[in-house]
Amino acid sequence: MLARVTPWFSSPADAARRLGETGYLADDATATTVYLASVLEKPLLVEGPAGVGKTELAKAVALVTSADLVRLQCYEGLDEARALYEWNYKKQLLRIQAGAADGSGQAWEEAHDDIFSEEFLLTRPLLTAIRREDPTVLLVDEVDKTDVEVEGLLLEVLSDFQVTIPELGTISAVRRPFVVLTSNATRELSEALKRRCLYLHLDYPDIERERAIVLAQVPELDEALAGQLVAMVARLRDLELKKAPSIAESVDWARTLIAMETGTLDEERVRQTLGVVLKHASDQQRAIRELKLARH
Repeated sequence: MLARVTPWFSSPADAARRLGETGYLADDATATTVYLASVLEKPLLVEGPAGVGKTELAKAVALVTSADLVRLQCYEGLDEARALYEWNYKKQLLRIQAGAADGSGQAWEEAHDDIFSEEFLLTRPLLTAIRREDPTVLLVDEVDKTDVEVEGLLLEVLSDFQVTIPELGTISAVRRPFVVLTSNATRELSEALKRRCLYLHLDYPDIERERAIVLAQVPELDEALAGQLVAMVARLRDLELKKAPSIAESVDWARTLIAMETGTLDEERVRQTLGVVLKHASDQQRAIRELKLARH
């Protein structure tokens, strides 16, 4: 039976304030949705382009609540054994061989019960999070990269917070983890999965909010220079690039300018440091061409 515990946050304002203390500046929609996910004990599906802070939101929740972060990084070809659990087949084989060698003549039924026990179970992120009794944030990162079959596995876990292992029975959560699923929207997720979640869409912040984020992460940056930086990032995002600069790359750019003791972000400095925010040669060439950055 699931234990009733104090909500992770007492109000949307509490969520915004505490997340802000980690440097994660949540807007009203984000703070409210995080609060509701904690009170309703529902998974939170966060969707949006890469680099807008989806993964960082889960990390910030774990940090402010002193919870452990359990992360399932999704990828094409992910299967149940890597997401949920698998048996330690090598150790099972050694146990069977040891039983045969000592002449105990252990019956198959006894051997089966022996090798399919906790001692031989290798837990993966989903089962690890389900079994934990301490506060836990379960991050299912980039769920849109998995096959639809993995969504079926997630449905059982997210519906009842339980996992069925044929050899051991059903394992139910004692304490629900705070679940965050992220998606870059490279494919449409199933309606069944969406129904089980609260939904939050994150996009690139406006200039003022990104300026505040950069200054929160890099407080030693001059405010005027921060304004120039985020304005240039906004111009870059308006271009048709393979990969637009992320918020994290804006922060990296700020730290780069400090390291170079830059007082102003002129065309020369932008051209010299484009590699911090644009990671494709074609994107850098387009930016130089479209923004008319001088070549030297």
